[in-house]
Amino acid sequence: MIALAALALAAPAQADTLVDNVNGITLDKDGKVVRFTGMVIGTDGKVKQLLDRKDKRPERPDFKEDGKGRTLIPGMIDAHGHLMGLGLSLMLLDLSETRSLAEAQAAIKKYADENPELPWIIGRGWNQEKWGLGRFPTAADLDAVVPDRPVWLERVDGHAGWANSAAMTAAKITAATKAPEGGRIEMADGKPAGVFVDAAVALIDSAKPKPLARDLDRAFLAAQQELLAQGITAIADMGTTIQEWQAYRRAGDKHQLAIRILSYGGDIDNMALIAGPGPTPWLYDDKLRMVGVKLYLDGALGSRGAWLKAPYADAPGQKGLPLLTPAQLRNKMVRASMDKFQVAIHAIGDAANAEALDAITDLTADLPGERRWRIEHAQIVDPVDIPRFAKLGVIASMQPIHQPSDRLMAEARLGPDRLKGAYAWRSMENAGVRLAFGSDVPVESANPFPGIAAAISRTDAQGQPFGGWHPEEAVSRETALDGFTRSAAYAAFAEDRLGTLMPGMRADFLIVDTDPLLASPEDIRKMVPLETWIGGYRYYKKGG
Repeated sequence: MIALAALALAAPAQADTLVDNVNGITLDKDGKVVRFTGMVIGTDGKVKQLLDRKDKRPERPDFKEDGKGRTLIPGMIDAHGHLMGLGLSLMLLDLSETRSLAEAQAAIKKYADENPELPWIIGRGWNQEKWGLGRFPTAADLDAVVPDRPVWLERVDGHAGWANSAAMTAAKITAATKAPEGGRIEMADGKPAGVFVDAAVALIDSAKPKPLARDLDRAFLAAQQELLAQGITAIADMGTTIQEWQAYRRAGDKHQLAIRILSYGGDIDNMALIAGPGPTPWLYDDKLRMVGVKLYLDGALGSRGAWLKAPYADAPGQKGLPLLTPAQLRNKMVRASMDKFQVAIHAIGDAANAEALDAITDLTADLPGERRWRIEHAQIVDPVDIPRFAKLGVIASMQPIHQPSDRLMAEARLGPDRLKGAYAWRSMENAGVRLAFGSDVPVESANPFPGIAAAISRTDAQGQPFGGWHPEEAVSRETALDGFTRSAAYAAFAEDRLGTLMPGMRADFLIVDTDPLLASPEDIRKMVPLETWIGGYRYYKKGG
């Protein structure tokens, strides 16, 4: 982290740079592949010229970088992530790699024993589906390893939390506590069992210690270092709070802001506090901008909070949880749109996606201008609703890596007859829908290359299932690359400066060891950035 801070404090490129002898790949403004062997970067950090093999090179560039024949591609843009969530996850207890309840309990006990000074044990990443538990974990499972201090652990998708008895006592949770609208408290024998879903998470969250400003500053730098090493040069930060925005501003003021942050406020209150009367201008040399607002319409499949048209196949009495009434959703959309903020709506279940599309239909005629409505995730969509995305110009902001992670769980939650519109990238593309791709970090790793591999193969890291899961929904390599570059920029009104390496665009690029337009999914999955450049300045070098 210290090394990154020192690197970021250095001035960006102040002279013409020639990056030569590369297998250069970019998309042009229309999405067509352009190949080149050299690139000239101006003193303003923008691409000045792309060079073919036969083109004359500048005779005396101020700086020359020999690419040694390696592949150069645009920097990856994560169209949907949680930047501070990543940073805090790197500082707190991480259960994402645990494979059983017993393994998680051992990790929790070890962390508690190693951190006796912490008043609460806070972490994230548990997933009862991955554990094969067949149920939600309980407070008793936590009490068995940490009985004396509050423990509060966020589920991997961020839509449920797991508390021990001490945490519920600290939050004054009793058998009489009612779940708020849009939330659910898991019960056992008439008492809260320890798991709180969606809006009910706030019951415990309100009691836990809040991170201090210095904690957020540390978390940001940790997250930034991780993203640079994974080839992420820009990220749409979904759900930014005023405290997080202040941390980004502090980093910018100290010249420690390397990646580009496309911010979407966490609901209307944060949007108004941060940006006031409208989207902010680009700050810190195009490193930071608040462009819109993120609204939650439902929960997630894993916690059965995703709002479905028909009951869950594995829980016949449940359809999930709408988190906003139709009036609330439309009022928030109008409030944001009147001040020209872009609206991004979290919708995972088919009922939530249909309701989001209904709301957009209702408002579009009364809100002229280019809105670029976004639906985040769009995981389970009734096939009859897919053409509506295109008709309304709605961007489908999807995360390809969710498909291999969620495959077995989705089959259990929905049953085989309701998977036609699940993670339906090709159907969306064929209908004329603009696809923006991301990771939902820290729900998944921000590493974009497994996401590209999943998009083109519909398989997981082990190549399963053979031939791909619903392989008819796989997309081409060009579409996958576009989703993480050009269209991800378009999805945040940033296509005038980010997303391609055509002349006049910001020189954000990666040097990698594999050509993603020619390599197998297995080889793409193993790709790692050797260098990460932003604005014509190298911020990361593998092993450097």
